[in-house]
Amino acid sequence: MSDGAAPPKILGIFALAMINVAAVLSIRNFPSMAEFGWSCIGWYIIGTVLFLIPVSLAGAELATMFADQGGGVYAWVREAFGTRGGFVAIFCEWSNNLVWFPTVLAFVASTLAFAISPELGSQPVYLFVVMMITFWGTTAIAYFGESVSSRFQNWGVILGSIIPSVIIIGAGIAWFAAGAAIVLPPFSWSQVVPTISLSTLPFFATIILLFAGMEMAGFHALETRNPERDFPRAMLLSSIIIFACTVAATLAIAFVIPADELSLAAGVMQAIQYFFVAAGIPGAVAPMAVLIAIGGAVSLAAWLIGPAMGLGIVAEEGNLPPVFNRTNKYGSPAAVLLIQAGIGTIISLLYVFLPSVNQAYWILSAITVELLCIVYFFVFAAVIKLRYSRPDAPRPFRIPGGMAGVWLFAGMGIFGVVFSFIIGLLPTEGVYSGAQAAAYILGILIGTFLLAVPPLIFLKLKKPGWTRRGGEQ
Repeated sequence: MSDGAAPPKILGIFALAMINVAAVLSIRNFPSMAEFGWSCIGWYIIGTVLFLIPVSLAGAELATMFADQGGGVYAWVREAFGTRGGFVAIFCEWSNNLVWFPTVLAFVASTLAFAISPELGSQPVYLFVVMMITFWGTTAIAYFGESVSSRFQNWGVILGSIIPSVIIIGAGIAWFAAGAAIVLPPFSWSQVVPTISLSTLPFFATIILLFAGMEMAGFHALETRNPERDFPRAMLLSSIIIFACTVAATLAIAFVIPADELSLAAGVMQAIQYFFVAAGIPGAVAPMAVLIAIGGAVSLAAWLIGPAMGLGIVAEEGNLPPVFNRTNKYGSPAAVLLIQAGIGTIISLLYVFLPSVNQAYWILSAITVELLCIVYFFVFAAVIKLRYSRPDAPRPFRIPGGMAGVWLFAGMGIFGVVFSFIIGLLPTEGVYSGAQAAAYILGILIGTFLLAVPPLIFLKLKKPGWTRRGGEQ
């Protein structure tokens, strides 16, 4: 930190779990998943087995192993593969956010419109104003440190993610209990098995990364009261909450809304509106819009502060220019927060007012998937490597099963993200063909390279003066 003081130990099990829940649990995904009917259960199980369980176990072991170090993913990967590997991993996690931020901001703005007037959701000025209020508001919250941001996330994730999910689940149960018609066919285990085909393969990458963000609590190791005990329990608690809410709420929507209505993909709130009108409680639409918008803002806050803290540690070690190494009196990486807010504002401005960039934006969105795959590949590889390179290091929590367990769980995670990386290169069916498809794939590869390579450039240009501490802002 700027004054060299240790950050206050203020985070416990619940706060850590809510950080993960805020980063992962997203009502935005429920309607699109409900389109698959009973097979959404199978898709969620695939994502759980190939990603949620592996990343939760790997994150718990690495977070407790390096509980005395800040930086999260950066610290974990650096210990296994050196500064270069750690820097690339955290930079990929940070840079993918820059393109992702406008999508979640647009979601917040368009969702909130349903509490005022749905027509506002198509007005660029309204969208941009609400997006900026949300973006700079969450940045300001992060600026005031863990004490403020953890309270915001604790209450925000309850109001914006858990309560709306419980309401949707409750309405679905009430629908079922009242004897109303369920639009799904009768349940059978064969319908739970998802159909794997060329048309559904691109969706595989989506479902694997549906639970991305489970490592967010690891960025807060230095602020955790008892990391050896609290991290594993927080990982377990957040995993249960995320999986239970996701599966139950998705099925509740699938019970009420016909698949052909969902396939219109008109938006989350259209699906929610249909759901509550069909359930006989149309008055719940506006309050739900407010709650879901809060959930979007909380998700933004979790991703906004975590990687920024990791990049701040990189700067403290002298691997970035001094401008990145500036913290404030609250211990927040103020310079990184302002830099990413500035870049995110520019991208949001283009996103809202220049529709002609949409095609390029979809390519950038595909690049974010590739960058996340790189991050998680490093995490899973690190937990394996460290079992060999540092076998005697204290590990308050260990992935069960010895080396066989590490290879099994981390290996499943590696398979999931490598396969997702390959699938993520494929263009959407019917959008590109022939030379266009080749150009699309090349564009994604080049874009991914350009957003992943800056750490190598910074390390090449590194100067001795970069190691001095940044001043307070």
